[in-house]
Amino acid sequence: MAAHKSAPRKIRLMKKLKQSSPVPTWIVVRTKRKVRSNPKKRQWRRTDAGVG
Repeated sequence: MAAHKSAPRKIRLMKKLKQSSPVPTWIVVRTKRKVRSNPKKRQWRRTDAGVG
């Protein structure tokens, strides 16, 4: 990937970075552990972000 990225690409990468975060603990507590994992969780090396 290029060191100098365009602004729209950077925004898409930031969105993917935010989506890849784990579920907050208070949500797990609130849902009585029904919601534990984030289905959109992505490992940066294994899975491609697909932002072009």
